[in-house]
Amino acid sequence: MAQKRNPEDANAAARRTSITEQNTTKPGFLGNAWNNMMKGSGPEAASIIPPLNQRPVKNTICLFDVDGTLTPARRSVSPEMLQLLSALRHKVAIGFVGGSDLAKQQEQLGTPSIPVTTLFDFCFAENGLTAYRMGVPLASHSFIKWLGEPAYQRLMRFILHYIADLDIPVKRGTFVEFRNGMINVSPIGRNASVEERNEYERFDLEHGIRRTFVEAIKQQFPDLGLTYSIGGQISFDVFPKGWDKTYCLQHVAAEADRPDGGVAYTTIHFFGDKTYQGGNDWEIFEDPRTVGHSVRSPDDTAAELRRMFDL
Repeated sequence: MAQKRNPEDANAAARRTSITEQNTTKPGFLGNAWNNMMKGSGPEAASIIPPLNQRPVKNTICLFDVDGTLTPARRSVSPEMLQLLSALRHKVAIGFVGGSDLAKQQEQLGTPSIPVTTLFDFCFAENGLTAYRMGVPLASHSFIKWLGEPAYQRLMRFILHYIADLDIPVKRGTFVEFRNGMINVSPIGRNASVEERNEYERFDLEHGIRRTFVEAIKQQFPDLGLTYSIGGQISFDVFPKGWDKTYCLQHVAAEADRPDGGVAYTTIHFFGDKTYQGGNDWEIFEDPRTVGHSVRSPDDTAAELRRMFDL
């Protein structure tokens, strides 16, 4: 597991902190995992989540990419990861930051009976353009309002023509997905099956389809002020400069100014798998405000959390 710099050790006193028990259960898929988190063995598993300003490891937050970090790409989170995150949440603040919209993150990290906004302190969908704090929505912004309809249509025409002319083994549907803070472009189409996604990822790594596509858009639209970020297996995101994953850090910084006992997060750990230049975790991984951790899989993330926080 690569690391940008050495993280600060977790506060050892936090390991001895006990918190009041409660009986809380939730039904539905992953319900057993939730019940285990709330009623299982160990003090963390059977206790109320403390307020943000009372977490034992002070002034520390852990932010996570979703695909390849907390879950396999476009797959659901495991019960074991949910339980580990619950234990971590008793020590530090936690949040996820991903390029997908909140509905997709709900599919991967929560269920109809378990809202994802209850499992994390901070939920940063679309890089934080759509954000929740303790289940309450924060201010959001719109890609289309920023870019304008005429420029957006010119961009769409170019992208769709480019995809139509691509010679790749498989094409499915939903080649462009419009989101609140960005557009997501997929040469194969987001309707591809899991097997087709895996095959395309191997093809793309060999032939550089997405990388070449991004360069073509940059050359065609040099003055639009856009950023391009390759993430996941089959797609890349297009958004205004500065609207990458570092965008969410303004919400984290705003915590210090809250009148109801805010927290100044002086240690911000970020875990992601696409931390190389051009990957959609690169900017926040390299940002001087974060301690960056490059992971290879959810299992790698779990191992690092256990090591760092004695979970």
